[in-house]
Amino acid sequence: MSADENQTQPESQFQKPGDLVERNDETGVMSLESLCTNCHENGTTRILLLRVPYHGDLILESFECEHCHFKNNSVKSAGQIKEKGAKYTLQVENETDMQRQVIRSDTAVLKVETLGIEMPKGDGQLTTVEGVIQTIYESLSSEQPLRKEQAPELHDALVPIIDKLKSMLDREAYPFTISLDDPTGNSWIAPTTADNINKYKRRDYPRTHEQNIELGIAGDPDAVQHEGVAEPDDDEIIDGKVYSLPTECPACSKDCFTNMKRVSIPYFKEVYIWATACEHCGYRTSEVKTGGEVPEKGKRITLSVENEVDLSRDILKSDTCALYSEELEVTVQPGTLGGRFTTVEGLLTEIRDQLHGQIFDVDDTTGSGGDSMASSDKEKWARFFKRLDSAISGELKFVITLEDPMANSYVQDLCAPAVDPQIKTEDYTRTDEEEEELGLKDMKTEGYEQDAENQPADEQK
Repeated sequence: MSADENQTQPESQFQKPGDLVERNDETGVMSLESLCTNCHENGTTRILLLRVPYHGDLILESFECEHCHFKNNSVKSAGQIKEKGAKYTLQVENETDMQRQVIRSDTAVLKVETLGIEMPKGDGQLTTVEGVIQTIYESLSSEQPLRKEQAPELHDALVPIIDKLKSMLDREAYPFTISLDDPTGNSWIAPTTADNINKYKRRDYPRTHEQNIELGIAGDPDAVQHEGVAEPDDDEIIDGKVYSLPTECPACSKDCFTNMKRVSIPYFKEVYIWATACEHCGYRTSEVKTGGEVPEKGKRITLSVENEVDLSRDILKSDTCALYSEELEVTVQPGTLGGRFTTVEGLLTEIRDQLHGQIFDVDDTTGSGGDSMASSDKEKWARFFKRLDSAISGELKFVITLEDPMANSYVQDLCAPAVDPQIKTEDYTRTDEEEEELGLKDMKTEGYEQDAENQPADEQK
């Protein structure tokens, strides 16, 4: 075929995938044709990769059809499903809280705890607290005329809730509480440097097998189980002996092993060290659990760190323990970091590394935080990490407090059995909120046998 003949050939109806996408180099927005689910004509989908400080990378998608004018927007995480799920709780007290950024993935459930209502799972959103409340308000109020005719009882029950949502939007209902629970860990409510443990909480939790199935990452239920694994009997666990248990990797959901060892800490109690290593994806993690009964009161331990010797003290932070230091301006909430048995220096190093990975890019060693982070915020975080580094290196004296409602945390006493002047330990009565969060209000240890006998036969099935 000659060159002239080649030029006169009609253009192929098939194009390379790269030719179907248009990219605006100035804005970074990519556009491509896609099918409209409303009229089945071709519309346009626009895609933008966005980097959010303190959170990570997002994919913003916007679809618009020029034929039927149907529009749709969604937000998706550009990262992987996290190792653990995450639940955020925020007490909204002022206008600044109303303008906090909220990222809600399509697997997350957002609740207005004050009203006992929730926004069901749906398309992902990049919005604010005000935007979330506005969406719920419009969704409920728009269908009220129809409910009044078809379901008057439901209509009347929703009237006070809708009125309360309106007063929240009018800034007349402070304070109120919202929560955001996402088993993928990819949702988020923006923090500030002024938050305390009573205002803003983040709790990481391991997903259940059912949640992994729902997310499509569960292992094969028919897979052959590991053979030759020695599982311990309840009455035969020996201190210092390592036991291997078959489990499901939280990262890739394939079969792997979790090693467990019981260790007795002098002047404290026995603890169980758990370590998981996956030979398939390389995932590794370790955690510490304490044994024994539920204590009547919580425990607060305050340590004055004066020198490098204090930084080398053993420290056990259970997964129910909160940690804070006014000098370092550090607050670690229960559930964050999980259970850890390390040194004071090791714990501060882990806190620094995890925070740095959240505030800045994982690969960002300069601490610039990206162009979207305000210069004032960059300066605040730079001062924060400089102060934390000084504490880790022993150049800064500070006081650190562990507050554990289950009394399962511990700081090594260098003067034991005598009193260590740098450690202050006190018992405290758990709050109703702590009792509720730990599930102790629903726990019944006496008389449950009689309740089971009195339970109707149809409920026992």
